[in-house]
Amino acid sequence: MRSISSWKTFYYVLFASKHATSFTQPHCFSRSLPNKSCQSPIHATPIINDSTMSSPNSIPAMGPSNRSSSVESFKVMDVLRRANQLESQGRTIYHCEVGQPETGAPPLCKAAAVEALNGPPDESRMGYTDAFGLMPLRQKISDYYKTKYTGVPKDRVGAERIVITTGSSGAFLLAFTACFDTGDVIAIASSGYPCYRNILQALGCELANVPISEEFKLTAVELRKEIQSRKEGGQKRLKGLILSSPSNPTGAMLSPEELKELCELCEEENIRFLSDEIYHGISYGKEEATALSFSSTAIVINSFSKYYSMCGWRLGWMILPSDLVDTINVLQQNMFISAPTISQTAAMQCWEDETIEELEKHVAKYRASREIVLKEMETIKDIPEKNIAPADGGFYVYVDLGDENVCMGLGLGSTEMCQQLLEKEGVAFTPGTDFEDPENNLGDRRFRISYAGGTNTVEKAMEKFRDFWPTWAKLVKEAK
Repeated sequence: MRSISSWKTFYYVLFASKHATSFTQPHCFSRSLPNKSCQSPIHATPIINDSTMSSPNSIPAMGPSNRSSSVESFKVMDVLRRANQLESQGRTIYHCEVGQPETGAPPLCKAAAVEALNGPPDESRMGYTDAFGLMPLRQKISDYYKTKYTGVPKDRVGAERIVITTGSSGAFLLAFTACFDTGDVIAIASSGYPCYRNILQALGCELANVPISEEFKLTAVELRKEIQSRKEGGQKRLKGLILSSPSNPTGAMLSPEELKELCELCEEENIRFLSDEIYHGISYGKEEATALSFSSTAIVINSFSKYYSMCGWRLGWMILPSDLVDTINVLQQNMFISAPTISQTAAMQCWEDETIEELEKHVAKYRASREIVLKEMETIKDIPEKNIAPADGGFYVYVDLGDENVCMGLGLGSTEMCQQLLEKEGVAFTPGTDFEDPENNLGDRRFRISYAGGTNTVEKAMEKFRDFWPTWAKLVKEAK
């Protein structure tokens, strides 16, 4: 029997320490492994929650909440942590794990921040803004929607409906809290951004993982099947849907017609649609559409981190339906007060001609890097084209290894492959366990390549992956 790798041990230590009061036996990281393969190399004594062993009159021990103990780690950050450890040891690492642009904030944005900080005391104080953010910034966002997208009624994108958030993550928390209660069922794509799942579960919501299509999409067709299945089975109705287009991790984009049909179905069934549009601006030939063109009840979420290249400035926005404006205002006041003022000040420069010209050059680099990844994948004949998601937008390529290139019984899935690739070749990819429905086995069969980190990085990483592949294929073949 093949032992679990050192990287899985690393994950186990991270996960077990975080959930120390909730496990009574060692945890096996890979969900797809059968129980007999989950033999932890760590010879630890069972972890016991003291509060469950106390007498009726004793004071329960302190510890993390049950809510927090139900939340999985964000695995891509675990991969990044290990990659950074190797880098600190002098290794050259090719970062294709995180969705972080190679470039920092645009020069005009940085200059505006410096000028604001160095200005007169009454201007450089950077105090709180209105809970919804600086009005001039909200007006710029409003004007942007009116010019970029067709068919958006002006009243849906008025500045009074726009709230500046602490990144898109802050927007998710506000929107989920405003729209859903404990026990509500929220639909998500079976392949999707893991923080949707993690935040919703932390808030006590239930999840409906809707299987994506062969084109790696969740459309009205798939959602209607889920609705019908729940009705026939006497299950709770769906209260909401959150979906990104372009998608993370698949890169698949809904066409305007597909988005329209999805919006109409959600309104027909009284399902609150949260449209995550943070990868808008980064697409490769297909038309981008916003849910605001087709729905008066949808919430649109966006961010300055991707197209605008302002990762770390923690700034995003939401455009709200009229019935949620007051609710979100109250929640924002209490949860965040307001988004970072210095970041809002910098973001005012995002729509200047000079900035847009630079950002479009970034997209051209992403397009070139995307071509490198797709062409290199074509050389690996063991992985058929249908196993590679379309990569219509964003900066990811999502790959399904297929049953032929894994041996789950011996732990030879995408988690192990990514671990070996990082440890041996210095290439960081993200295993699909971060993105897939935990109830299926696809997570340890799929992996994501991020090409946000620059053309040179991607070129070197894909060369190393191409050279590594025969070793992996041989390992799996021998194991079978």
